[in-house]
Amino acid sequence: MTMNRYLVMAMRLPQFDTDQIGPHRDFLDELRGQGRLELAGGFGDKSGGAYVLRASDLDEARVMAFRDPLHLSGSSRIDVYEWQA
Repeated sequence: MTMNRYLVMAMRLPQFDTDQIGPHRDFLDELRGQGRLELAGGFGDKSGGAYVLRASDLDEARVMAFRDPLHLSGSSRIDVYEWQA
């Protein structure tokens, strides 16, 4: 199966809940353990962060990203883009 890269942008919303940072990091660790997370980090201005997923297609990448606790809690807006590097 061919794996493509997808950029996930997680932008904080006004109702951002700092209690979701730990579960978000656990979620990223889980993806890393599965070989699905290539790179992740927060923005210096604290407005959000981004990570690069490996998935077979955009739909699969969206399913994975929308499991992020930041999304499930309504703390951040999650957008997924196909990465053509």
